[in-house]
Amino acid sequence: MVELEAPQMDQVFHALSDATRRNMLNSLAGGERTVSQLAEPFAMSLAAASKHIKALEHAGLIRREVRGRTHVCHLEARPLATAYEWLGAYARFWNSRLDVLEQLLREEAKRKTSTTQTMPPPAKPESSKPESSQQTSPRPTSSEGEDQ
Repeated sequence: MVELEAPQMDQVFHALSDATRRNMLNSLAGGERTVSQLAEPFAMSLAAASKHIKALEHAGLIRREVRGRTHVCHLEARPLATAYEWLGAYARFWNSRLDVLEQLLREEAKRKTSTTQTMPPPAKPESSKPESSQQTSPRPTSSEGEDQ
């Protein structure tokens, strides 16, 4: 596993702890952006955006390039990759726990299925109408009650 030095790892996670900086990184994943473009979605001053960008630069997550009076930022993904690798150890921890849970749930479902198969089917419910209401009175035929 590639390891970052502890101070650099701390800086990466500090930079990622802020939603504005995470959104800036998401934007930079689509390509280079100017400081103005990074600040625009947040309705913040360029000075405030610059503070966020400095935190990202300090963590090594972006690189700023000056072109005349314009500052252009680029994503530097390597620190993200090493942080991801570091987090991967914890993913293995949770995956092993989830595998155990999955096995227990399968066993429980199997037990319920085998119990259901050995039980007789439920009895059909009796009709809710009383028998007297189900009978109909006979209709008179055309020959009954007629004078001939």
